[in-house]
Amino acid sequence: MLVLGVTAGLLAVFLWHADLRRVGADLRGARLDLIVLSAGLIGVNMIVRSLRWQYLLAPLGPTRLWEAFHATVLGFAANAVLPARAGEVIRPWVLARREQLPPAGAFATIVVERLLDMVTVLVLFGVFVLFLGGNPAGRDDALMHAVQIGGLIAALGAGGLLVGLVVLAGDTGRLWRLARWIERWLPERAARTAEHVAGTFASGLAVVRQPRRLLLAFALSVVLWLSIGLGAWLVTTAFAIAMPFPGSFLLLMLLVVGVAVPTPGGVGGFDEAFRLGAVAFFGASADRAVAAAIVLHAVSFVPVTLAGLALAARDGMNLARMRQLAQQQAPGGQTA
Repeated sequence: MLVLGVTAGLLAVFLWHADLRRVGADLRGARLDLIVLSAGLIGVNMIVRSLRWQYLLAPLGPTRLWEAFHATVLGFAANAVLPARAGEVIRPWVLARREQLPPAGAFATIVVERLLDMVTVLVLFGVFVLFLGGNPAGRDDALMHAVQIGGLIAALGAGGLLVGLVVLAGDTGRLWRLARWIERWLPERAARTAEHVAGTFASGLAVVRQPRRLLLAFALSVVLWLSIGLGAWLVTTAFAIAMPFPGSFLLLMLLVVGVAVPTPGGVGGFDEAFRLGAVAFFGASADRAVAAAIVLHAVSFVPVTLAGLALAARDGMNLARMRQLAQQQAPGGQTA
């Protein structure tokens, strides 16, 4: 119920200032060719994600690109239809089962992936702020300042996490010693959770023991997020919103914050983040920003969700089974 309430509240904020008739007119007037190109990039993004994941998984064992792609698409579909980003737990379980990998190690690579994503988005945002003029439309300096402060805080946090992973990768015994020390102060169930988390990271930190491998994975992350940014820019251009391509680096950071809200498929958070960025920084009208947000959201989520659900059905998995797997494989409840 809480998730539904948050989703409804965000959608209400998103639509509050929009005239739905004008939104409909903007939807009909958008350039279909650019929207189709943006939709086509989703497939490219999934392939790049799968290649990067395959590369991160290599120290754990060989994987096939199709299997990494299969699990990635299925996991993104689960994120879209289930709350709390359940697909991030289901995805490594599916691949580990199909490729005979240690499930805990596969899950650890998802943590590294998300950290790489965060660092990449922050790097692109930093490039935008430092070298491309910051606020392109000269609007809402107070909001831009808040975004910059938030980006700095997130950058410090991501940097700290990255350094921590590298340190632990050099001596995974430190993680076990820390977990055992923490366990002495926790209730039995919480202690088991701490032990499980320690085991997960200890078996999966091989991916950050090789700086060259981590650097190449970061390079793939840059390619991935430039492609995602290009897709967002194509949609804004389709709606005649005056956002230059580098402006997508700012928009990406806002969208990442929006999808961090744990609603199924990012509904509400994604849309309001786009609307806010398009109106505040690129001078779009509320109606046009809402129309573009609806299309970008559909382009970003609908094709991969339909493909992932089709793959899940082929594997004999329905929504109830996916929900059950997410609960079983989550820290503290893992059975694999």
